[in-house]
Amino acid sequence: MIEFLRIRNLALIADVELEFAPGLNVLTGETGAGKTFVLKALEFLTGERLAPDMVRPGTDKALVEALFVLEGREVILRRELSAGSGRARLSIDGQLATAEALRELKPRLLLHASQNGQQKLLSPAFQARLLDHFLPEQALLEERRELSRRLTGVEREARELRERVAHLEDRREVLELKRTEIDKAAPREGEEEELLERQQALRHARKAREAREAALDLLLGEQGAGAVLGRLERELGHLAQAGEPYQADLDAVREARLGLSELAQRLRQGGAGPADDPEAVEARLWELAQLKRKLKLSMPEILSLHREIEANLSFLDNAGLDLKRLEREAGELRAALGRALSRLDGARGEAAGALCARVEEELRGLGFSEHVRTLFEFAPVELFPADAGHEALTELSARLLFAPNPGQPPRPLDRIASGGELSRFLLALTSLRAENDEAVLIFDEVDAGIGGLTLNRVGERLKALAGERQMLLITHWPQLAALAERHFLVAKHVAEGQTETTVTRLEGRNLSEELSRMAGGGEQGRAMAEKLLLPLG
Repeated sequence: MIEFLRIRNLALIADVELEFAPGLNVLTGETGAGKTFVLKALEFLTGERLAPDMVRPGTDKALVEALFVLEGREVILRRELSAGSGRARLSIDGQLATAEALRELKPRLLLHASQNGQQKLLSPAFQARLLDHFLPEQALLEERRELSRRLTGVEREARELRERVAHLEDRREVLELKRTEIDKAAPREGEEEELLERQQALRHARKAREAREAALDLLLGEQGAGAVLGRLERELGHLAQAGEPYQADLDAVREARLGLSELAQRLRQGGAGPADDPEAVEARLWELAQLKRKLKLSMPEILSLHREIEANLSFLDNAGLDLKRLEREAGELRAALGRALSRLDGARGEAAGALCARVEEELRGLGFSEHVRTLFEFAPVELFPADAGHEALTELSARLLFAPNPGQPPRPLDRIASGGELSRFLLALTSLRAENDEAVLIFDEVDAGIGGLTLNRVGERLKALAGERQMLLITHWPQLAALAERHFLVAKHVAEGQTETTVTRLEGRNLSEELSRMAGGGEQGRAMAEKLLLPLG
């Protein structure tokens, strides 16, 4: 149950606090006063999205927080909505929490029946889900979902495999031709870079050899530096023997000649250079260049293409085995799913009879004829179409039929039910769904379209249900509002140019005045309010 709710800066609500009673709590007020904002706050708190423009103008964020009691334990939920980013931040018991945690918790907090629920009730798909909700063995649904999920995945994988095989088979000849061209040249990873480095080394070695030969010619040729220094040395020697002062110069020339002789020796002993055959290197580079021109790809792209071709051709060679494996797996899953669907169809048939009997009992208590009838009509729906070797897989989908009066054949609920009948139908179903559950029941104008004695019967059912479960009821009927343990008035006011929605707990005279207003006002309204309040003391 919910004990306390606070709403700040949400739409027209500035700041309201509501303390709820354990039984029936009623919200009333003029149309457009803002009752919907209270419900929107609860929906937002339990995970629904709200647009940033729902934050009250002039404020940074909206805040909704509530105190629930679940299995005797207090649970505090708090959720904020940022006006700037539109992001919502959630905390549970003071700790930041994820949306997933809230989704798991929500079914235990609120069970919401509204006019929108009436429209959903008219949907055959919703009716089918409704029946499934009352299946005694929910594991059957989980088994069906899991097998369907797995079969869908396997068949999708097989379909994609066939499509890829067909695509590659169309290209097989081209792929094999390209593979042959690449295999003929047989390029290796990094080979082109290695060849270019060797080519560059050979070029450097040739230049070095030419430079040594030129240097040796300059040193040792007939007019080379060595011969010139030798002649100069002899002439200086003659001068020195004649007593001329050239001994120092002679020594310098002799030293220079010896140095050049050593240089010549080193040049003759120069490096041998790479042992590569230049013609072989150039021929291999030319072969690789021809392959690149033919395929119009760089060498890394050619090597990548070769790997891709090998992978694709290998895939084609092995695809048959993979396809057979998938087909075998799909066949096993189809058989298992067929058995599960058969069990589920039987369970739905049994659950339909039991559920209809309970619904009819509830409807008779809500003013319907003693002869009211409901039943589910079943029709096969194809889940998986037939394929080679397998029949189509179908399951029975349920549609709710309704005969409110004796002598009428049952007809689809969405074709014959009036608004008032739908309101009571929804109340009956919600009552059944609420059994053995702690969630707060929220009825948003579920009494629309009914009146008179039927309204009294609805009030009795709501009061009885509220004796077992906490309930929030939005109503425009004073007869129902008077049954509340706690009554809240939602009103809209304008002050200093600002519109604000307030929520006030009513007691005593204020409660009497609200019931009188709901009854039409005047003497007649006051008389009805007094009559409605009389049993309450």
